[in-house]
Amino acid sequence: MTTTVDAGRPAVHHKTPGAAGPRRRPGRIRRAALPYLLLLPALLLELLVHLVPMVIGVVMSFKELTQFYIRNWTAAPWSGPENYRISVDFDAPVGEALLHSFLVTVGFTLLSVALCWLIGTAAAICMQDTFRGRGLLRALFLVPYALPVYAAVITWVFMFQHDNGLVNHVLHDQLHLTDKPSFWLIGDNSFYALLTVSVWKGWPFAFLIVMAGLQNIPRELYEAAALDGAGMWQQIRRITLPSLRPVNQVLVLVLFLWTFNDFNTPYVMFGRAAPRAADLVSVHIYQASFVSWDFGTGSAMSVLLLLFLLLVTGVYLALTSRGRRTADV
Repeated sequence: MTTTVDAGRPAVHHKTPGAAGPRRRPGRIRRAALPYLLLLPALLLELLVHLVPMVIGVVMSFKELTQFYIRNWTAAPWSGPENYRISVDFDAPVGEALLHSFLVTVGFTLLSVALCWLIGTAAAICMQDTFRGRGLLRALFLVPYALPVYAAVITWVFMFQHDNGLVNHVLHDQLHLTDKPSFWLIGDNSFYALLTVSVWKGWPFAFLIVMAGLQNIPRELYEAAALDGAGMWQQIRRITLPSLRPVNQVLVLVLFLWTFNDFNTPYVMFGRAAPRAADLVSVHIYQASFVSWDFGTGSAMSVLLLLFLLLVTGVYLALTSRGRRTADV
């Protein structure tokens, strides 16, 4: 760099070619790396809590892991895909029981998600208009979602008791809708009892999400539709539901994954041995692993369940994104 000085003029600095430019300050580098440093603990915890057990479960699914190798599971003999063959052999007892459990779970999940969405959406739409006591009702609607799962399910277990339960007292003693008190926790009725509890504790989440989505719909659309003569059902069909489509797409997927993987509700209601009518796949895998002590087959079932949920999620996201692109066009 050269300096030129003229009389009566300030010094002018000329930058010579090839001179190095200003270096990046270390403080700027530290500021750029700060977000990644803040995310690092969460990423490490995610790795430890989810990814590492998932990899170990996949490895266990290829081993003949029984109670004889619990102390040192890595010493269990390698069985290859034998555990998967046993799980999908639907002519054998193990495969037939898994298929039955899978079909029960699919039916249970579809009914639960549909009812949760329907009740939650209806309640959210009704809570849009201002009236006295609306805040209290909103708070009461969220009580099932705020309660601990174990406390809520145990309460329902007492209500479903055969001799002194509230459900039989109302249906049989008060309303006389049944000829005799029903057994709700065994037999075919266990499916409906489990579905009732699942919908009861799941619909407030749908109500909360849909209510938040309704806040983004301009009131002017409803006012203009009312001036054009559109009734309430036409407004819901033409304005509310199309505007809630992005919210509902995420809501339905989350409810499906939560319900399909639900373990706490059936386990607290029925214990280790769920009735055949309410034998959800999550409890079935638990029984195959921790009751039958066949951890290799149980791990293979878990991997198959994971692959199924990944497939359903991928197809669902592909269909919804395609529908969104078509609507935008």
